[in-house]
Amino acid sequence: MKAKILAKSEEVIWDEFVASNRLGSIHQSSAWAHFQETIKGRGKYWIIGLLDEGKIIGGTLVIRHKMPRGYSWFYGSRGPLLDYENLTEKEINHQVSLLLEEIEKLAKPEHSIFLRFDSPIIVSSTADFDKITPKLFKNFRKIKEGFYPQDTLVLDLTKSEEELLSEMKPKGRYNIKLAEKKGVKIEKHTGNDDTQTSKKALKKTIDDFYELLGDTTARDGFTRHPKEIYLDMIENLTPQKTQFHINHKPQAILYLAKFENIPVAGMIAVTYKDTTTYYYGASSNEYRNTMAPYLLQWHAIKEAKKEGFKYYDFMGISPENDQKHKLAGVTDFKNKFGGIHLTYIQPQEHAFKKLLYLAYKLKNMVK
Repeated sequence: MKAKILAKSEEVIWDEFVASNRLGSIHQSSAWAHFQETIKGRGKYWIIGLLDEGKIIGGTLVIRHKMPRGYSWFYGSRGPLLDYENLTEKEINHQVSLLLEEIEKLAKPEHSIFLRFDSPIIVSSTADFDKITPKLFKNFRKIKEGFYPQDTLVLDLTKSEEELLSEMKPKGRYNIKLAEKKGVKIEKHTGNDDTQTSKKALKKTIDDFYELLGDTTARDGFTRHPKEIYLDMIENLTPQKTQFHINHKPQAILYLAKFENIPVAGMIAVTYKDTTTYYYGASSNEYRNTMAPYLLQWHAIKEAKKEGFKYYDFMGISPENDQKHKLAGVTDFKNKFGGIHLTYIQPQEHAFKKLLYLAYKLKNMVK
């Protein structure tokens, strides 16, 4: 068994591995890597595969994030992908060590200070964190928060629409009907059409979404990315621009809700394998009484079900009974749709430059 950096020509094989792996997500796909390439301050990525007799049995995508003064840090988004269920603790740590050795070779020329993994491992409760993480990531330290929330809510789309509605909270069903009664309409936009007219229309829609996002971030205390990231996401995550040989290719979809032809809410969903994920959401301060975000979600849920997806992931909620968590507000909204609460193990970090890493952590603690 050995670890190696995969060539561009081997990305199709990697994608087939990710697609067949139970824990494989869009965040480990080459399509996601290519999207990350377009983002200012990132740009570089590597796929490190674990090979046994020439066959990929594990690995991880690593994305470089630039830091001041020429430094960087590496990010393994929802990685590494290993056979956690069937390997022993010793075998898992051996495979992680092989990956780490190869990643460290990249860290030196890129002046990388540390590596972070937002693990794909789901646990039954937060009480399991301390039991699991020391065994699987011996050369890493747990951190409180990564890029992705540890807790999420997932709907089972194999259920009928009637079942999904019946499992919602009454207020959720009521708000969907209210939005319909008020005449809220939903538009769907993707990057599939490459004509100049469509590109211009998409850019206008992104402008509308970004303006709504400004209302949301100011209201809820979140931050928003530069506008170009949302446009790049829609334009680059399309079936035409990926080489996947699976039923459901990576796709970013922008839904926009309008009331009397005025944009009042928007969301970006990402599809991959058997799951549609609610990635970004925005809504107007002025038209909150239209309840457009409820109809927007229900429309996206029905579309995902119609297209054959099995799950709808709300992409982040607060931990149970944590009313002070930064996601507590949006959690109340998401919980109205029902679903199953899932928890990932804590993110892990490994320091390449220990003193600089310590300085980085101290600086972020003071903020």
